[in-house]
Parts: sequence; structure tokens; C-alpha cells
Amino acid sequence: MNVIFIEPAFPPNQREFVRGLAAAGATIVGIGERPVEHLAGELRTWMLHYHQVANVTDVGALTDAVRWVQRRIWVDRLEATVEAHTMAAAHAREACGVPGTSVRTAYLCRDKPAMKEALRTAGVPTAASTAAHSANQVREFAAQVGYPLILKPRAGAGASGTVRVESDAALDAALAGFGEFESIAAEEFVEGHEGFYDTLSVDGEPIYDFVTHYYPNVLEAMRTRWISPQFVTTNRVDTVADYAQVRAMGRRVAQALGIGTSPTHLEWFFGPRGLRFSEIGCRPPGVRAWDLYGAANDIDIYQEWANVIVHGHVGQRLSRRLAAGIVALRPDGDGHISHYDGVEEVQARFGEHILDVHLPAPGTPTQPVDAGYMANAWVRMVHPDYDVLRAMLDGVGETLKVRAA
Repeated sequence: MNVIFIEPAFPPNQREFVRGLAAAGATIVGIGERPVEHLAGELRTWMLHYHQVANVTDVGALTDAVRWVQRRIWVDRLEATVEAHTMAAAHAREACGVPGTSVRTAYLCRDKPAMKEALRTAGVPTAASTAAHSANQVREFAAQVGYPLILKPRAGAGASGTVRVESDAALDAALAGFGEFESIAAEEFVEGHEGFYDTLSVDGEPIYDFVTHYYPNVLEAMRTRWISPQFVTTNRVDTVADYAQVRAMGRRVAQALGIGTSPTHLEWFFGPRGLRFSEIGCRPPGVRAWDLYGAANDIDIYQEWANVIVHGHVGQRLSRRLAAGIVALRPDGDGHISHYDGVEEVQARFGEHILDVHLPAPGTPTQPVDAGYMANAWVRMVHPDYDVLRAMLDGVGETLKVRAA
């Protein structure tokens, strides 16, 4: 099978998808923005050809590049695994007659108000929302729904650009922060515990699925310096009855949005009003969550993704042997990292369960709190018992301190 892969070099874990495709026997053509000489030698050896474009989200440039490849070899698939690339990739597929995620599906997985409207029509429980084209429309929505409200870019990923507002004054301040906008998504705030449900699906049916929990919810985690936030993937998916609701919701969402053979990343809330859909992407989760899934289930998930793309099936079953999680460690101030406290104690207490660690060298500039779970220091861990793992991640967050000056 001949597969075009979009942007094989950045972010760095993109190379793992290329490695997986090569291991699955695909002939790979990469299309990306970096000069070929900037690609690591091993990455280049996995690809038949690498085609540079100025911007992979430029639909015209990407389509031209795909057509250039098609004049030389038959193209069976065109794959994009980064949220910002999915829409351009879908347009290029349809323009060039390549199978895969459609423009309609990619649009519904990117545009949050349209996504939620489609799912409400399909009977999926979700928050009230609207696509507002003016500040007055947002204020009208607030008057109808009440506070708190969530404002976010229509095509944002994760918590990027997301603001919670709880009063008219806070709403005015938030709208000023958006500046001149063509449209933003305004949503009812849904109270409850937050998690995500990820799949690797073939024709809309999950071949693999994973349930992961946030501690605390993302908005709080990305706004509060002293918190060492976690997300933890459970190995109890097949044994806890409540997860059947999440799995059923995932299937209904995929069917309603037309998601076929693709990874998915679905965010959900569970609270006083029951299970509520938040949003979905037809791509893998960010923050290298797939690394945790692979370690927890004794699989090479990047190769199994490639097996699905190339062969239509996976090669191994999930073991569900371990729970796996990450704890993010924030510097105690802005500036540059000066030193760490508690490293030796963490290693002594939890060393056998540590998957990997990232401790930027002293002198490294600190990153803002809202830059994400892997922006500064972090520790990833595994354990057969989910509750024990959570307690260990808490212990790391309480013990290992990142000092800045």
C-alpha cells in the first residue's frame, strides 16, 4: 500500500507514525514543511520520497503536492495525525480521490458548534452551545443559558484559548480578549468529572479503546500553578460497568459524524446530570497519551495504527495489564529552572514503576502554566492497580519540586 503521511518530522513523535507505517510494509511519501536535510537520517530511510511545501494547512499547496505524487505512483491513503492538519488533508483527499476521512467529518470534528448541533440532532447528550458572530450574540446566549459559560475558538484543540466566565463583567472582559473575531464557540458550562475516550477504529467500530481520567479537570489544571495535574488511563475498561456508557456514546458519536477508519479522541464529563459529550477529534490524542496506551497494554501502538491503515486490522490484542499516567510538574515561578528538590526520594520510592522522566536542565526557561502537561517537567508511571498508581502520582507531585529563579 502507498501512503502519503502529512508532516513526518514535527512534532517529534510524528516520526513514530512513519516508523509504524514502514514496519507494516507501506510505501511512504512524506509531505512536510521542513527541508529534507533537516530530517533525521533514519526517518528519511523509511520514506520513498519526501516532498516539501511551505504550509501543510494550505489546501491548494497540499493538493498540488498530492497530485504530484499521484502522477508518479498510485496513492491508497493520505493520513494526518495532527489536529491542525486534518481539515486540509480532508480537502486534499476529496480533490484527489483518495479514501479516508471526508471533508464533512473533518469539519464536524473541528467546528465545535456544528459538531454539537449534529450530535444533539442524533440524541447525544451535550451542553447547549452556539456559534456567535458578534459580542451581542454571545450576550444573548448568556441571557438564555445563564452562567457559567465557556468561550473557545471554534476550531481550537484541547483547552487552547478556552475561557470560563461567570458574570456579565467577566464576559465583557473575555470578549475583549478575543479581539476582532469572525466567530467563537459559546457553551453552557457542564459540571462534573472530566475524562477522555480514545479509539482506534475500523469502519467506525473500535478495534482498540481506552478510557482516561483528568485530575483535576483541564481548565483548573491549566490555570493553577500549584497543582501538579495528572491524566491516568485505566486498565478497568472491560470490568467496570459504568464504562459501557462511555463506549456506547463513542459509537453513537462516530456514527453521527461519519468517522470511519481513524483514531478518535473524545472528551466527556460525568456529573449530576449524568454523562455529557464535550468534543471529539478524528485523530490521536495529544500530549503523547498513545505512549501510555502502548506501555499499559504491551503493544506498539504506532505500528498497530499502521496495521489498521495498511491491513484493516491490528496484530495484537490489548492486555489491559497496567494503568498508566502522567503527572505534570510546574516551576514554582517564572524565569529559568534553577534546581529540583525530591528527585532522589521519588526515585527511591517509585523507581520501579517510573516509565520515563523529563526534567529540563537548570537554566532552561520556564514555560507558562497554561502551556500544557509536557511544557515543563513531568513523570510518567505504570502500575497494575489504578488506585495505587493514582496515589503514586500524587506522591510524585507532592515530593518532586521544580524551582525557578
